Amino acid sequence: MHYWLFKSEPATWGWDKQAAKGEAGEEWDGVRNYQARNFMRQMEIGDLGFFYHSVNEKQVVGVVEVIAEAHPDSTTDDPRWECVDIKAVAPFPRPVTLAEIKAEPRLAGMVLVKNARLSVQPVTPDEWAIVCRMGGYSPTA
Repeated sequence: MHYWLFKSEPATWGWDKQAAKGEAGEEWDGVRNYQARNFMRQMEIGDLGFFYHSVNEKQVVGVVEVIAEAHPDSTTDDPRWECVDIKAVAPFPRPVTLAEIKAEPRLAGMVLVKNARLSVQPVTPDEWAIVCRMGGYSPTA
């Protein structure tokens, strides 16, 4: 199992829209960054990710699961761009802000802290556990 972070502008595609897709989930389309695309190519069904609201909110708001591995992005005819499908697993009991993440010394090396602009990024198991605890999220809850 690997862990990831998916960033979206809440006004464009927020947690509520993702959650409304239910078990069918949705393509994580529109990514036009090679590094982010390459991360999606590494994803496997069952991997988990943080759903992060960018722009004004800048906070982790929920957990998603990868339900389809990398495939052509349906929003373009350009074969260079691929995406995965994700479904909502659960909202965070308490969103975790970027400021809180930056204030946690154990998260200083997190990609979100070092490269905040990257829309899809890896999260280490230790980072995953820390952020989940910060947000009061437990997979068994």
